[in-house]
Amino acid sequence: MPLWPRLLPLPAALLVALSLPAHGQSLIELYDAARGYDATYKAALSQYDASIARAAQAKAGILPAVGLSGSAVHSNIAVDTPQGDISRKINTQAGGVNATQPLYRPANWATYEQGKLQADIAQAVLTGAEQDLIVRVSQGYFDVLASQDTLALVRAQKAATAEQLASAKRNFEVGTATITDTREAQARFDLVVAQEIAAENDLQIKKIALDELVGRIGTNPTPLAAPVTLPALLPADVNVWVSQAEAIHPAILQAKLGVDVSGLEVKKAEAGHKPTLDVQAGYNVTNNPQGTSTALGKSRINAGNIGVVFNMPLFAGFATENRIKETLALEDQSRSILDSTRRTVNQNTRSVYLSLVSGAGQVKALEAAEASSQSALDANRLGYQVGVRINIDVLNSQSQLYQTKRDLALARYGVLLGNLKLRQASGTLAPADLQPINATLAQAGSAAAAASPTVPSAATISPVPVPSNSIPGATPLVPQQPFNPPAPVMPVPPPPPVILNPPTR
Repeated sequence: MPLWPRLLPLPAALLVALSLPAHGQSLIELYDAARGYDATYKAALSQYDASIARAAQAKAGILPAVGLSGSAVHSNIAVDTPQGDISRKINTQAGGVNATQPLYRPANWATYEQGKLQADIAQAVLTGAEQDLIVRVSQGYFDVLASQDTLALVRAQKAATAEQLASAKRNFEVGTATITDTREAQARFDLVVAQEIAAENDLQIKKIALDELVGRIGTNPTPLAAPVTLPALLPADVNVWVSQAEAIHPAILQAKLGVDVSGLEVKKAEAGHKPTLDVQAGYNVTNNPQGTSTALGKSRINAGNIGVVFNMPLFAGFATENRIKETLALEDQSRSILDSTRRTVNQNTRSVYLSLVSGAGQVKALEAAEASSQSALDANRLGYQVGVRINIDVLNSQSQLYQTKRDLALARYGVLLGNLKLRQASGTLAPADLQPINATLAQAGSAAAAASPTVPSAATISPVPVPSNSIPGATPLVPQQPFNPPAPVMPVPPPPPVILNPPTR
């Protein structure tokens, strides 16, 4: 029976050398590409520009309004008199400049203050959209890396299972194992082949999603560097994160500004009971070359005016009173929305923090489980050699080892993404926060990308010659000596039993 070598340490990075180009893109590089391509983010930018322009419109209500007017009128006048009919044609040209400056308009000033708050709301919405883009790009980036890890590990498991199947076939041919070992190994090999097909499909889907997000074809995320070093969680106090969220989270800021806008809307409604005061000034010229309907002869009128216009509403059919009631109810609604937003942000921040702490603990536990699973596999292989373990024990140990490696890779990506999600939950996420995550990646084209401690490298899963009576990828690791067992000796049947006292009828 061949000697089983210890499995080489399986790297954490993906099978870069199998099918991916040598140059990979970093997380920051793909994020920059997504900023200029992602339709959702570009729509948020356009909405921000529109909101800023809409907010600036509110200032018009407190600024002077100036208008230039002009007209040219031709009139035919027929007058019936006792002395006879008189017909005249009159041309009149007029032009002027008029201006109005509000002096006291409470509703206009409230609208102006609302416009400034709407600009702040637009900025908060854009900040939230930018944070969402960072998380979406990072999610797509690590989804591809996780799928590549899964595919590489499935292929490594396939090679190990093929090796176990080849050994079971050889042992059955020489009579040292039963057909059950072969059937069990063949069933496990077929299962791994199905898992490989699913992993390949999942990788293609994840890469298509990332390509659509960043606007590139054939994106190749750079894997983690070896050894994997996860950024520390600082500050390590959930209350600090919650306090930051209360102060600067875009959703909370938006809700707070919404309460202020609602308060100003109440002032606008109350202004319906208040007077308005405007200054009006103008200069108008009227030219009558043929005179007017009441005067003969050419005339020109130059008129300048300036004055104050006062208006006082007295009764509007109870519209103002009902409008005030409506705005007060909407103000209460805004306060309730603010309370709900605070509670939601608080809960999300604590949940993401606990998930991140749990994920970091899982990484440490899975690293220990990986070493234990490797030791268990080695022990089961040795036991299979000496006959105290069966083939299914080795196969189960292999499955446990590769499943642990997959879980470890996913847990590491979860911690990296969880750091960004925690900052998003607390409202502090910014593009600069991608730098620590980007620092955990291998340099493009470096050896570290292919020697990470989680995923098999290309050398680990290199193809081997295929025997004619075996499956692809399975050959003896060392030459086997011919097996010449002695001829079997048939046992002698025992003598028939002797009945001493047969029963009598």
